[in-house]
Amino acid sequence: MVPSMMTNHRPILMVAMSLGIGMAVALAVPAARAIDLGDLTKKAAGGAATGARDKVVKEVNAKLLAEGRKNQCSFKTDSDQLMPGCDSKLKNLTNALVETKKRLNLAGVTSYKFEVSGHTDSSGKAEHNKELSGKRAAVIVKELVARGIPQNEIVSVGMAAERPLVTPDDTPAKKAKNRRYEIQLRF
Repeated sequence: MVPSMMTNHRPILMVAMSLGIGMAVALAVPAARAIDLGDLTKKAAGGAATGARDKVVKEVNAKLLAEGRKNQCSFKTDSDQLMPGCDSKLKNLTNALVETKKRLNLAGVTSYKFEVSGHTDSSGKAEHNKELSGKRAAVIVKELVARGIPQNEIVSVGMAAERPLVTPDDTPAKKAKNRRYEIQLRF
């Protein structure tokens, strides 16, 4: 082999090959760059861990959305007062959050909070709906904390009509679908 040389700012390794009949051919082959396998291994391990975490988080958020939809409490019109009949729904939500915490801990996911987002329909003024949705989300948080979810692990946020499930919400049924709360993980 012949030492490497530079062409077009790329290292080239000159290789001489014998043809077996007293002739030799010289080939120019790009020189290999040194690869830090330790760094690649760390990146791969980190990527695998992040991929596994992302998969668990996606599954958990889907389950939390489904549990929230199954266990929706109603509020009195234009109020943050819960309608009767929410106790068992709130117990179900609490149980879902406790199970979610266990699953996240097993997956090594520890830096998160549960976020309860309140949503309204598009009726009324946006500022009023933002305030109302925030109050309703805070009521759900208060109820979940009273049932055992640590206060430092859950937050509330008012979304008003910013993320509707159905548009336009021009019928009572469509408006009812948009009036909801959702629980998701927040990092």
